[in-house]
Amino acid sequence: MTIAMLGEAWQAMGANRLRTMLTMLGMVIGVGAVVLMMSIGQGAQYAIKQSIAAMGSNLFVLLSGHTSTGGVRSASGGAHTLTVNDADAIAELSGVQAVAPIQPGNAQVVYGPNNWNTSVIGTTPSYLDARSWTVVSGSAFTDSDVRSATRVALIGQTAAQNLFGGEDPVGKTIRILQSPFVILGVLGIKGQGMDGRDQDDTILIPLTTAQRQVFGNQFPGSVRLMMVQTTTQEIMPEVERSMSSLLRQRHRIREGMEDDFSLRNLTAVADSAAESTRIMSLLLGAIASVSLLVGGIGIMNIMLVSVTERTREIGIRMAIGARERDILLQFLLEAIIISVVGCFIGLLLGIGGALLTEALTGTLVIISFSSVVVAFGVAAAVGIFFGFYPAKKAAQLDPIEALRYQ
Repeated sequence: MTIAMLGEAWQAMGANRLRTMLTMLGMVIGVGAVVLMMSIGQGAQYAIKQSIAAMGSNLFVLLSGHTSTGGVRSASGGAHTLTVNDADAIAELSGVQAVAPIQPGNAQVVYGPNNWNTSVIGTTPSYLDARSWTVVSGSAFTDSDVRSATRVALIGQTAAQNLFGGEDPVGKTIRILQSPFVILGVLGIKGQGMDGRDQDDTILIPLTTAQRQVFGNQFPGSVRLMMVQTTTQEIMPEVERSMSSLLRQRHRIREGMEDDFSLRNLTAVADSAAESTRIMSLLLGAIASVSLLVGGIGIMNIMLVSVTERTREIGIRMAIGARERDILLQFLLEAIIISVVGCFIGLLLGIGGALLTEALTGTLVIISFSSVVVAFGVAAAVGIFFGFYPAKKAAQLDPIEALRYQ
């Protein structure tokens, strides 16, 4: 019975092909826009998650304080208020998993005829743990190298490519500000950070080597900043309070005085960016969904016109034994077919548009199975919702009046 009604519904729509296509157009545009926006939004969310994962999890950045000379104040990191001993004390706090004191800078690095200006970071082996950074070739330097101020280095992928090309850097000697360093290992790919900088364009060396032989340090034992990793994200507020209290005590900062350090929760910043992206994706999807509403209204209008045009036909069907529910089902099936076919065409256009956007702009798009299911589900729901009233109106026609309709 239902199959026969589907055939009749298809024939009825085929009798007015142009009108049927125009009715589908709203669904085509609506579904295509939803799929395209969801694909772009999910791609943006994935890119943010990758940036967060590359940055490291449960991270604080602890910066030394600012300086003030003659009324001119510098930014955080200008004063020498943090020390390696502070890092050792923080490492003893409950909930702290890794602490990495850092002395950053930039330097011209030379290998043979090649040279490259890159970021040089003096740090400890804990830096790799805090950043969740792996060594893909060779090995990392150790605490012994830090104590001995050994001239060894780990090199990022971008710096390695510009200095060595296709040559294996492990075991090779480079010069950083004229000082020779042996490459112990090559770091894994991190990609672009949340600030847009290439995280792979870097070289890591032991902290003491950076302080004594590369950048120099007028205040022995001091560092510009630290990275602190906690065991879980839930205890980060508690660890933040503990670190602040410990440093104020160690630096003898009295009640009411300003901190001589700055503490920043990178995980909170990253989560905020991810949440903003998620909300923007939902907003784009909601805006695109308006097209579905417009398409549904178009279906209802055309179905009402169709009921009016086919009033006499409905009367004949009722006269020969068609029940009210049969008429209702026939017109409802027509609305659902229009919706689903329009959805399928819109789905193809949406996927094609997403792939074209990725090819032309380089924007990452992710076409998920869930977006396809949602598109079809919404299309069927729109067909039922907006097609029910015209179908109900057709089913409730009086057979005698319908037969008299001209």
